[in-house]
Amino acid sequence: MPEMTPAPVTSLYVHVPFCAQKCEYCAFFSEASSGELINRYVSALQRELEIVAVDLRPRTIFFGGGTPSLLNLRQWESLLGTMDRLGLLGAEDFTVECNPATVSLEKAKLLRSLGVNRISMGVQSLDEGLLDRLGRVHSREMVFKSFDTLRQAGFDNVNIDLMFAIPGQTMDIWHATLDEALALGSEHLSSYEVIYEEDTPLYAQLNAGEFSVDEDLACDMFEELVQRSAAAGFRQYEIANFARDTRVTTPSPRPSGERAGVRGIESKPPATLDPLLPALACKHNVNYWRGGDFYGLGPSATGYVRGVRTKNWANTQLYCEQLEKGKRAIESREEFPPLKRAGETAAFGLRMNAGWPFAEFQRVTGLDLRQDWSADMDSLVQKGWALRTPDRFQLTPQGLRFADAAAEQFLR
Repeated sequence: MPEMTPAPVTSLYVHVPFCAQKCEYCAFFSEASSGELINRYVSALQRELEIVAVDLRPRTIFFGGGTPSLLNLRQWESLLGTMDRLGLLGAEDFTVECNPATVSLEKAKLLRSLGVNRISMGVQSLDEGLLDRLGRVHSREMVFKSFDTLRQAGFDNVNIDLMFAIPGQTMDIWHATLDEALALGSEHLSSYEVIYEEDTPLYAQLNAGEFSVDEDLACDMFEELVQRSAAAGFRQYEIANFARDTRVTTPSPRPSGERAGVRGIESKPPATLDPLLPALACKHNVNYWRGGDFYGLGPSATGYVRGVRTKNWANTQLYCEQLEKGKRAIESREEFPPLKRAGETAAFGLRMNAGWPFAEFQRVTGLDLRQDWSADMDSLVQKGWALRTPDRFQLTPQGLRFADAAAEQFLR
């Protein structure tokens, strides 16, 4: 029997490592940069896309950073033109992250016309003092202006990113931020507690005793987030992610020139993986949490394809040099044995409110959660952190608050 050719990978992550300036809390690989290095990066990324294109038919694409919206019109036209030539446009879920300070109507219209249909805007706070504290380059007014610009350009699927438990953030400030953010009427909301990563200014300030962490206040802020977002029509589907089931705005017609499909794949959305997921959940991120394969391109990007995790060099210069020689800029490869892979998949999936349907977990991993992790599930149920029904295992609201600790029990 001839060997079966594996199905192409259907998710693509692209890392854009450039920022106007580095934020105080950020541990992602990013850098302030000159236009010349950005041009060189775009050319190198196009080469990397050419290398992997034969094994890619993206249903979901996510450009993250850094600040992807820093790329100028010419750079976006060049990059998306290459993707079109390679048959990589037409994804049903195509997200680009943006900073409110780098959104223009012309750029937003260009992205929308070339198939980008979802924008994730890094707001973080609507308090001017906290924006300064975090080192953000945008003002609160830029948030409202940029949101209106995205709507004007035809985007009817917009995510707002917020942070809570920021040093100096009171519950009153958090209430005011939630009031204004929810009033925007976005389709999606992501909100993360500040994490103090080594090698960041905030971590150094914490260690120097410049402020302390109030865990009780952080818990109260999280509870407020969950309750307020639900009252505004959002459904929590992952610890930090909330989405609507219907759009706030009327979907805009396809802009002229938008690419309609991808090499034999229809553009219509597939059936939702799980009936417990809201309709406007970010499909790209759901693929991560459900253990799906994805290519990761760009400096520092991680990919996961058929049990092998790759990580690109976190060095833009080196990344460009490697691709200019015609080879991918991969720093490391790790092949996961089935049990380790399944344990990690179980742990990631438990971040979702829907947890793991047993049949879906077995389809993805080839292993049975009920057989290999039965004692671990029982332990979490006894703690009040989880529920187990005949068809699925999921964390309770209390368990979701301590999801990292719960997930550790599943790692093998």
